[in-house]
Amino acid sequence: MSCSIAALLVLVSLFLPLHQSTSSCYAAGADDGAAAHSLSSCLLSHGVNNFTLRTSPSYAAILNSSISNLRFALPDVGKPAAVVLPASKRDLQRAVVCARESSLAIRVRSGGHSYEGLSYTTENHVPFVVIDVANLNRVRVDRGSATAWAESGATLGELYYAVGRSSRSLAFSAGSCSTIGLGGIVSGGGFGLLSRKFGLAADNVLDAVLVDADGRVLDRTTMGADVFWAIRGGGGGSWGVVYAWKLRLVPVPRNVTVFSVGRTGPVDLVAGLIHRWQFVAPSLPDDFYLSVYLPTGGLRSSSSSSDGNVSVSFSGQVLGPKHRALSALRQSFPELGLTESELAETSWLEATAQFAGLDTAADLPNRLLGRSKQYSKGKSDYVRSPISRRAMAGIVRYLSTGPPRQGQGQGQGGGYVILDPYGGAMARIGSGDTPCPHRAGTLYGVQYQVYWDEDDGDLGGRAAAAGEFCVGWLRSLYAFMAPHVSKDPRAAYVNYLDLDLGADNWTAPAGGSSEAAVARARSSWGAAYFGDNFDRLVRAKTLADPGNVFNNAQSIPPL
Repeated sequence: MSCSIAALLVLVSLFLPLHQSTSSCYAAGADDGAAAHSLSSCLLSHGVNNFTLRTSPSYAAILNSSISNLRFALPDVGKPAAVVLPASKRDLQRAVVCARESSLAIRVRSGGHSYEGLSYTTENHVPFVVIDVANLNRVRVDRGSATAWAESGATLGELYYAVGRSSRSLAFSAGSCSTIGLGGIVSGGGFGLLSRKFGLAADNVLDAVLVDADGRVLDRTTMGADVFWAIRGGGGGSWGVVYAWKLRLVPVPRNVTVFSVGRTGPVDLVAGLIHRWQFVAPSLPDDFYLSVYLPTGGLRSSSSSSDGNVSVSFSGQVLGPKHRALSALRQSFPELGLTESELAETSWLEATAQFAGLDTAADLPNRLLGRSKQYSKGKSDYVRSPISRRAMAGIVRYLSTGPPRQGQGQGQGGGYVILDPYGGAMARIGSGDTPCPHRAGTLYGVQYQVYWDEDDGDLGGRAAAAGEFCVGWLRSLYAFMAPHVSKDPRAAYVNYLDLDLGADNWTAPAGGSSEAAVARARSSWGAAYFGDNFDRLVRAKTLADPGNVFNNAQSIPPL
C-alpha cells in the first residue's frame, strides 16, 4: 500500500491565530461560524490554544497535512469548523467536552489513512470538528515486562523505532506502512507480517485509556469488559477517543530473513504460481509470511507489451536465518525457484523499514517519508477455498486489462491486488476473542487498490475523469471476483473501509440512532466487517456512547 504525508504535520503546541480573514475556499455558513466561535471560546477558557479555525492562514495546511487520499482534499468535500491538536490527555478531554457544548460532530484523526476519509469528513453537511491526535505520539517501552504504552497519535514507524531501539529481540505485530497512526490501525484490527505468528495488533492490547463522550478517562477496568473488547478491532470513531494503548511486545530473533522477488511470464505461468501459493502460504510454519503483489495493467504496461507476459511479486519475512527459510521454501514451493542471493538477513527493525519503502530504520519516525499523496479507492475480500488454476488465470488476465502503472503509457493511473496469507495464529485465535472475526477457515485476505493523479494527461488533466475510470474498473473487478471469495456475507476488512458496502446516514452531530438504523448497518457493512460479532458491538456502543456522539458513515449505531 502506498503511504503519504505533507511536511506541515510537524506540529508542536503552536498558538494558531484565530482572527485572520476567511478564505472564500473555506467559507463557513452562519451556523458553522457560530459553532466555531463557541468552540474557540470554550477551548481558550479551558487553557487549550493549539487549534486552528477557518479564519487562520494555517488552517488549510494543517487540515490537509494528514489527508492521505486526495479525494477528500477537493474543494467540494465539507471541511471542519476547526482542527484541534491536543498536547495532553487533559487537552483531549477538554476538546471533546467543548465540541459537544458547541453542537459540533466529532471526528478523530490519528494518521489520516482512512480509505474513505471518515476521520476528517461528515455526511449531510453536518458541522464538525477534527480532533487530530498527532501531537499525542509518545511511546514508553518497558523491556523487562515486554510491554509498551503508546499514545494513539504515534505512527507505526515511531512505535517500531522505539521498540527496536530498546531491544533487537522485541517487536510489535501490526502493519507495514510506517505513517499509519496507532489510533486507527489498532481499532481496526491491524494485520501485518507478524500476524501469522502473534495475531493482530488488536490481539496484543493489554490495556487502554479511553476518553468518553463526557470527557471521562476510563481504563480497562472502568470502561468494562464489553467496551474494552469493542475498541480492539471494532472500528475507529465509535467509542470515544483512545488516548493510549498498553501493548504486548513479542519476541523475535536478532536476525530475520526478508525477500521480495519478481517473476514474469505468460498468464498461465503466473496464474500457476499464484494457484500453488494458495496451498503453501497459509500452511507454512507460523514464523513465515509470504504475500503476493499483482499490479494491474500487466500486459499494457510491460516494457515489451507485445510479448504477452505479466508480472507478479512475492514478498516474505521469516523469523529465522536464510538457510532455514531457503530450505523450507524450496521444499514447499519449488515452483518459485527462490535462490540464496534473493534473500537477506537483517534485524526486525531494519526489515520494517524495508517493507515500508524506507532506506533505513532511522527514517521510521519521520512522518515526511514513506508515501506519496494520491487519489485512490480500495476494497477488500477474504478467500476461504482455493481458487482453481483456470479461474486464477482468468483473474490474472482480468487484472492485466486494468489501469496501467503511471509513467508507462496510458495515463489513467494504476492499481494492484495484494494477497495476505492467514493460517498460523490467525486460525487459532477465536473469531469472537476480538471483534475481528476472520480467523479459522480463512486462507488469505485480498486488498484491491486503484490510484490516479490530477494531471493524468490522457483524460484531459481532470482527476474526476481519471477517478471515474479507475473506480469503475475496480468495482468491475470486485464483481468479477464474487464467485471466488467468501459469501453469506461477503466479508471485508474494516481497516480497508469501503462505503460501497453501505453507510449510515446521520443528519445531526449526535443522536439519531434507532432499531432500524442498527438493522440497516448490520445487513450491509456490519455483517461484512464483523460477522456474528456485530450485535455485541451494538451492545458495547450502547454502553459506551448511548447518545451516539462518536459517529461516522460506518460507525456502530447504539440502541
